[in-house]
Amino acid sequence: MTQASYTRGPDTPEIVNTTLGDLLKEAATEVPDRTAMIFGHAEIDQRQEWTYAEMYHDAVRVAQAIATHFKPGERVAIWSQNTPQWILVEFGAAMAGVILVTVNPSYQGEELTYVLKQSKSAGIFVSPEYRGNKMMGTVLRVQGECPALRKIVSFAAWEQFLDSADENVELPELHATDPCMIQYTSGTTGFPKGALLHHRGLVNNGYHTMNRAQVSAGDVLLTMMPLFHTGGCVLCVLGAVSHRATQVIVETFEPGLVLDLIDNYKVNSWNSVPTMLVSLLEHPNFTERDTSSVHSLISGGSIVPAALVNKFEETLGATFTIVFGQTECSPVASMVRADDLAIDKATTIGGPMPHVEIKIVDPDTGQTLPTGTKGEYCTRGYHVMHEYFEMPEATAETIDQDGWLHTGDICSMDERGYCKVEGRLKDMIIRGGENIYPREIEALLFQHPTVGEVAVVGLPDERLGEVVGAFIRSAPGETPDQEELFAYLREHASPQKTPKHWFLMDEFPLTGSGKIQKYVLREQWLDGKILEMRERPGIPQ
Repeated sequence: MTQASYTRGPDTPEIVNTTLGDLLKEAATEVPDRTAMIFGHAEIDQRQEWTYAEMYHDAVRVAQAIATHFKPGERVAIWSQNTPQWILVEFGAAMAGVILVTVNPSYQGEELTYVLKQSKSAGIFVSPEYRGNKMMGTVLRVQGECPALRKIVSFAAWEQFLDSADENVELPELHATDPCMIQYTSGTTGFPKGALLHHRGLVNNGYHTMNRAQVSAGDVLLTMMPLFHTGGCVLCVLGAVSHRATQVIVETFEPGLVLDLIDNYKVNSWNSVPTMLVSLLEHPNFTERDTSSVHSLISGGSIVPAALVNKFEETLGATFTIVFGQTECSPVASMVRADDLAIDKATTIGGPMPHVEIKIVDPDTGQTLPTGTKGEYCTRGYHVMHEYFEMPEATAETIDQDGWLHTGDICSMDERGYCKVEGRLKDMIIRGGENIYPREIEALLFQHPTVGEVAVVGLPDERLGEVVGAFIRSAPGETPDQEELFAYLREHASPQKTPKHWFLMDEFPLTGSGKIQKYVLREQWLDGKILEMRERPGIPQ
C-alpha cells in the first residue's frame, strides 16, 4: 500500500504557553549573574556586557517607557542594525503589549513608507544612520506620508527616551497567543506581506530549534543573523534566552570580525545562511583562529551543498544542522538532526519540528500525494502565524480552512517523513510546457569545483516561454568555463535543464537575510545590466 506524504513531529519537548517577557524573567530568576549579552563591536572599547538580571531590568525599563507612549495592540517599528538596544526593544515592546514591526536597515524611503503605512505604525525606533543610509533623515522626510506615525525615537537619544517612562504605568496582562511582532516577507519574489506572529510561536520555535541543534544550557552563541529577520530575533535571541545562553551580538556580518569573536569568546554555536559560511571559509584568517570551542552549527535559507556540510563538520569538529521554513511559520517547520547521516544533511531538510504537522499536496487539487512525489509543502501547528496583517485575501490564499499553511515550496517526502526541496512554485521554470525546478540544477552546479555560488532563474523566451539562466559566482582562484559547465550538466541532467544563458557574477543581490533575490537578477538581465559570460572580457570560451 502506498504511503501518504504526511507526518507529525515528536511530542517532546512540550509546548510552553509563555510570553517573551516571561521567558526573559524566568532566565533572570534562574541565572541572574550569568552573562546574557555581549555586544561584539568591532571597536573593543565599545563592547558592552549584560548579565541576565541586568538585561531583564533594562527590558522592563524599556517596557515602561513604551507603555508610557503607546497602547497595547499598537504597532511600533524598529529600523536599525543589530545592537543590544534592538533586543531590549524586542522584549520591552512584548512586555508592553505593543506589536513590534521589524524593518530591514537597508530599506530606502519608498520601502520604509510602505511598511509604516501598511502596518499603521504609531511609532518608530531608528538609528541616525547606518552604512551611509541616512535613516533618521528618511523617517523625517516620509513622516507626513504615514498618518498613523506620531512618535519617532532616535537611538541617539536612547537615555532620554528611557527617562520619559512613567514608573507607575502598569504593564498589561498578556497571553501566549497574543500577537507580538510583524515580520515582512523577505522579498525574494517581490511584494512583501506582514506576517503577524505570536508569543507562543516564537518562544517555542526558538527553543525547539536550538534544542534539536544540541545547544546546551549556558553555551556561548553568536548572533550574526540580522535581527529584523526571524533567523536573528527568534532563532538566535529567543533560542539563546530559552537555553540561558550567552549571546555575542554582531552589528554587521564581517567574516574577519566574526572569526575574532569566535576565538575571543570561545563561541560554541551559531546560526547563519550559506553565504556567510562561504565567506568564513574563504577568509584568509580562517585557519589562524582558534575555533575548537565550536560544537554545533545551524544553517538554512537556501541550498547547502554536501561539500560545504562536510567541510564545516570536518574542519570544526562540529555538528551541522539545516533548518527549513519561512517567516510565516515562526520560522522553522522542518530540520535535520545533529546525528543524521551526512547524505541526509546534504540532500534533505529533515523531519518536522515537535508538535508540527507536514504534508505534501497537489498544488492544483490540494490532495495529499504519495511519498516520493513532488508537490507543495504544507504545515500546520502552533507555529503558524495569525495572518498577513490586514490582508484577508492573501491570508486566505496561504492558510486554508483547516489551518494548513501553504508555503509555495515544492518538496517530496520519503517514508521517514524527511523532505527534499525541489523548488518554488513561483521559481518553477516552464520551458516549452515542461516543468523545470531550479533547485536540481543549482545542486549539480554547486558540485563543480569552479562554482562558488549559483542561482538558476527562468528567463523569458519568445519561442519556449521561458528558458534556463545560470548566474554564477566563481570559487576562490577559479575561472568558470562555459563550455566545461555546459558539458558537465549534459552528463548529469537531461538537455532541457541545461542553461541557455550563462552569467558570471562578482556578487549577488541579496535580501537582508542573505537570500539571493532571483527576481532582481531577472530584472537586471531584462534591463541589459548583466553581461553574459561570453560577453565578458577575459573569460575563456
